[in-house]
Amino acid sequence: MRWLNDLERRIGRHYIPNLMKYLTLAMAGVFILEYLPLPQSAWYLLYFNRDLILRGEIWRIITFIFLPPTGSLLFILLSLYFYYFLGTNLENHWGGARFNIYYGIGILGNVVAGFLTGSATNSYLNTSLLLSFAVLYPDMEFMLFFFLPVKVRWIGWAWGLYLIYQLITVPWQYKVALVFSFLPFILFFGKTAWLQLRMDGRRLLRWFNMRRK
Repeated sequence: MRWLNDLERRIGRHYIPNLMKYLTLAMAGVFILEYLPLPQSAWYLLYFNRDLILRGEIWRIITFIFLPPTGSLLFILLSLYFYYFLGTNLENHWGGARFNIYYGIGILGNVVAGFLTGSATNSYLNTSLLLSFAVLYPDMEFMLFFFLPVKVRWIGWAWGLYLIYQLITVPWQYKVALVFSFLPFILFFGKTAWLQLRMDGRRLLRWFNMRRK
């Protein structure tokens, strides 16, 4: 991709190394702040709100990416570790500049979606890392539920189908957020993902035919 190579050369050394480490640490920090007796919720001060941004609270254009996922403490810890694992491996594969470009495009996409809909989220952007990882490392195995080995390609398939289901069923605001969040994935892997999808589909069809025999 010539545009990506040109952009990477322009950035040069002006990027944030270990970006995902700092992002996950920031999310962990916000999660801890939520449990402290502060005058106001940290989440409330950081989330993306178009009306408040237009009133001068411009920090919300970027601080929404520091919000952790919601859920139990165990779920938060697993999610942040998973984000860190995916992000650092992608950065090791691409280099820091290219990973910064990927994540930066995702942030810009979410900001655009936020001004269109009124709010923005970082959840779709962070989960797009899983699909990117599945394209680059399709045969790596994850231990699903800590004991069941599953290749990443099939986890990517399952997650992709779930996202398609969401794209069909969720309200239009979430549709916009989902599409713009996956803009970097589409730009980086659109053609590659389509080719891999066809190849995996044929492999799955052969497996079903063998089972029928």
